[in-house]
Amino acid sequence: MKIASFNINGVKARIEALTAWLSESDADLVVLQEIKSVDEGFPRSHFEDLGWTVETHGQKGFNGVAILSKLPLEDVTRGLPGDDGDEQARYIEATVIGARAVRIAGLYLPNGNPAPGPKYDYKLAWMARLRARAAELLAAEIPVVMLGDYNVIPEARDAARPELWVDDALFRPESRAALRRIAHQGWSDALRLADPFGTRGPFTFWDYQAGAWQKDNGIRIDHLLLSPEASDLVEETGIDRQARAGDKPSDHVPVWVRLAA
Repeated sequence: MKIASFNINGVKARIEALTAWLSESDADLVVLQEIKSVDEGFPRSHFEDLGWTVETHGQKGFNGVAILSKLPLEDVTRGLPGDDGDEQARYIEATVIGARAVRIAGLYLPNGNPAPGPKYDYKLAWMARLRARAAELLAAEIPVVMLGDYNVIPEARDAARPELWVDDALFRPESRAALRRIAHQGWSDALRLADPFGTRGPFTFWDYQAGAWQKDNGIRIDHLLLSPEASDLVEETGIDRQARAGDKPSDHVPVWVRLAA
């Protein structure tokens, strides 16, 4: 079972790029972030005609997450627990049924800029809620993949020029500490499994400005965290870097893990 995450930066604006990548990828399930569409406006029939089951949690013009799956989905839930007043569409869960069941938690974590400020406070509060939900998922002792755009640069090696990000909400020490608190519950960083001591990258995001892609001035903010039961099933992980070089690309690229499931 190949599970991928892709911040598409507007599903309608990038539908051709997304469709091209899906046709080249052998992914069984894809979690999308920043679909920037209400549920009713998502181009559901386009993807269903290509053989995908579609589940969305959308919001007009901003945010929004979705799941595309070639495999059966069960127990789909929307919204991160812990704040009934939170109207931002950033979280979706489902169980995907392959050779065995895997719980998928797809997320688009708040950016938090400018920091400090209310948006940064919301980011940290959202991460505290995510930590609580992550603990519940671990307690179930089942394969879980918690993946998406975390909007956190975990370490200096995850940025081509970390000195440029020191005051940014993505790299502030409070953000990184919050992510570590989640990871230290017992989650594995899938993209680090093959190269735990690498010194630079790999990157998953290159800004549209200042020739970031051409200069490889990237950062790693898209992550796949695996429960111990999912880690035991890992066969391969990767980043589809070439997606950033296509026509009208997202500023993110797909990241993925293949499980023996």
